[in-house]
Amino acid sequence: MPLKLMYLTSDPTVAVLAERAGVDRIFLDLELRGKEARQKNMDTVISHNSLSDVAKLRAVLTKAELLVRVNSLYDGSKAEIDRAARDGADVVMLPYFKTAREVSDFVSLCAGRVRTCLLFETPQAVEQIDEILSVPGIDEAHIGINDLHLGYKKTFMFELLADGTVERICRKFAEYGLPYGFGGVGRPGTQVALPAERILAEHYRLGSGQVILSRAFCDVSKLADRSGLAADFQAGVRAVRACEEKCAALSEQEQRENHAAVQEIVRMIVEKIQAAKELG
Repeated sequence: MPLKLMYLTSDPTVAVLAERAGVDRIFLDLELRGKEARQKNMDTVISHNSLSDVAKLRAVLTKAELLVRVNSLYDGSKAEIDRAARDGADVVMLPYFKTAREVSDFVSLCAGRVRTCLLFETPQAVEQIDEILSVPGIDEAHIGINDLHLGYKKTFMFELLADGTVERICRKFAEYGLPYGFGGVGRPGTQVALPAERILAEHYRLGSGQVILSRAFCDVSKLADRSGLAADFQAGVRAVRACEEKCAALSEQEQRENHAAVQEIVRMIVEKIQAAKELG
């Protein structure tokens, strides 16, 4: 089965272009609580979207699902989830939880009105994964390797893919019969240290069913002219799908070889980052 491709945006025009290009799910990010402090001095984007964006996106989407990542549980969670459900979210994602109690409360707040997705991104949640996944009412799960690598005090987020952490969590998701995915991916064919082709092959090796198209896939914020955006999205999605066909045809031996290559690339990236820190 092809991966479910998710793209983060609050812009209805961009969402429609992504949908028409074959993106399966539009991802609206409302999470702000604690995020800036956790990701301080990192090359990440903190979204400043609004609950009002749910209805705006719902009004223009005809095929793609709408996933809304709300804040981690707090006094305003009920109002957030109620509004997201009322305004047309298909899936609501809970980030940065640590306990089964939080997950149970989240599921209760959703009350069957939307599908529920858990974003595993704390070591505490991983440590209690059996208890958490035993909570009734969980529909799917995703591994947030950015915050999770910070929680484990790793140098580079894809260390979790190289050291077996992502694999262990994925096996647990599969054990409990949940659809799952992890992290994000850029565009195949681009010259980066850890190519998208390698990451996509890992998704197939681990039985992942979904992935977020990263900022590197199509960074709309850096485009001075959006006239070519539709074609750019289409080309990007075609590149991912073509790469997936190759990944689906890999033998078990080829999958193992790709994983070994990912481990070596990650090792070199970590060494480079650590050396730069020592010099800096």
